[in-house]
Amino acid sequence: MKSKQRFADLKVMTDDQLNDEILKLKKEQFNLRFQRATGQLENTSRVRVVRRDIARAKTIAAQKRAAAKK
Repeated sequence: MKSKQRFADLKVMTDDQLNDEILKLKKEQFNLRFQRATGQLENTSRVRVVRRDIARAKTIAAQKRAAAKK
């Protein structure tokens, strides 16, 4: 499943890489919102996938910060 592979890829990233990935995904989400508003969005499921990828990246970043504090 792609989400498991995506999760594994995110787990091996450093904190800086995770932050860059989150920023990239948020920019993509912003562009998708504009495409949807103007009626240019063809792949509507991409909005959901990007939103979940952002959540995955934020979850892993929070777990790494919590592990670093211990």
